[in-house]
Amino acid sequence: MHYARIVSNLRLGYDIIHMAEYVTLTTNRKAFHNYFLEEKYEAGIMLLGTEIKSLRSGRVNMGDAYVKPQRGELWLVNAHISAYECSGHTSHEPMRERKLLMHRKEIALLMSKVKEKGLTLIPVRIYLKNDIAKVELSLGRGKKLYDKRDTVTKRDTERELEREVKYRNFRR
Repeated sequence: MHYARIVSNLRLGYDIIHMAEYVTLTTNRKAFHNYFLEEKYEAGIMLLGTEIKSLRSGRVNMGDAYVKPQRGELWLVNAHISAYECSGHTSHEPMRERKLLMHRKEIALLMSKVKEKGLTLIPVRIYLKNDIAKVELSLGRGKKLYDKRDTVTKRDTERELEREVKYRNFRR
């Protein structure tokens, strides 16, 4: 993973290091398969020191993760952040629930949409924004089996069309 890029400034005669604004650490690929995703929101995560080090080394899995509301707060459940290998015996629990940080008004708005429309809050990706870990949440509606089949067939036909266009352009 590259967190920074070096930009040479010839006029000043030295290199400037620009940190990448967003670095995606993991995406929840099952979410795109199982849900129609609608609106996106950003939330911070309350992490321990060893958890952020494991995140930066890419040792995270969000396969079955979901967001659970509890007493006016949002909690990230079933997100697996592996133990940091250099931490010794004082490491974190990999499957613990992690508190998500949002404004109260945003949480109230999300909870009203979840109750009112029957939507689900799904964590879509975890990324670093200016060296701070964030979660991208999305409101989603569950797909039925025939919806999943439709998306797979659409994806396959688009791939076939791209191959045909590429092949025709190559032959000319």
